[in-house]
Amino acid sequence: MTIGHYASAVTSSAVMELLRPFDPHIVGTLPLGLAVSGRDVDIVCHALDPNAFADIVWSHYQSADDFVLYRWTSGTRPAIARFVWDGWPFELFGDQLPVRQQRGWIHFEVERRLLALDDGRLRRAVSELRADGLKTEPAFAAALGIPGDPYPGLLELAAETDAALRARLAACGLG
Repeated sequence: MTIGHYASAVTSSAVMELLRPFDPHIVGTLPLGLAVSGRDVDIVCHALDPNAFADIVWSHYQSADDFVLYRWTSGTRPAIARFVWDGWPFELFGDQLPVRQQRGWIHFEVERRLLALDDGRLRRAVSELRADGLKTEPAFAAALGIPGDPYPGLLELAAETDAALRARLAACGLG
């Protein structure tokens, strides 16, 4: 199983079609080309009704390998499901926020933008840090010299223009 073949598991699982009412988007290291072995297929969804999301996920994937579904009865926490399909681990997030307002999507978009502006040095640096065991956001933050908690640090970058992101890359010797 190679990292590039996750798309066949997405197709055979029909997850994008089944979750279409919830505006599903694949995020994370796989579409960015930064995945390490064992990485899961992350899908974020807008589940205004988390129970409806959980019901669809349960009805279609409860018999999948390693299936678990987390649904909280109060608050605004997302419904989260994990399972394995065709050898690929999946993680589905059904959040009440629209996808474009979710932290996972915002992180993905700023990482995608940075890599699009990159001449290859940022990608290599992040890949090396990931290979050493860092998670994605901490690897980006370390490569970009972002101090403190990497998660809000990357969220702050989302508001920057491409010119500001290019300047940041250059200041870090990455652009």
